This record gives sequence, structure tokens and C-alpha cells, in this order.
Amino acid sequence: MPNPKRRHSQQRSAKRRTHYKAVADTLSTDSATGEVHLRHRAHWVENKLFYKGKVVLEKQAAAK
Repeated sequence: MPNPKRRHSQQRSAKRRTHYKAVADTLSTDSATGEVHLRHRAHWVENKLFYKGKVVLEKQAAAK
């Protein structure tokens, strides 16, 4: 199988990759709270951290 005689420059690789475009973020609606959030990310609702429709963490009220 033929191999390149010399390595390709970084600029040559970058030129090829210029056509890759960023896509819009995918949003989901939480089944428990009805909040719209980024997929595969935890989100805060009323001082509670939700992930996959379940409470993962609760914020404690500041003690005075």
C-alpha cells in the first residue's frame, strides 16, 4: 500500500476541516418538571438538581 513520502502540513489538514459546521444544541423536556433543558445534562429547578427526571441533589437554605 502506498505511503506518503512527506508529512502533510497542519494548514492542509485545517483547510479540509473548514467545512465542518456546528449544529444547534438538542433540547429535551423533562418528564418530571416539564422544563426544557440540554440533553444529557443535569438542570436546576426550584433549588433541586434533576437528571433523567429524578432529583439528584437539593440545595440547602443558607443558615443565619
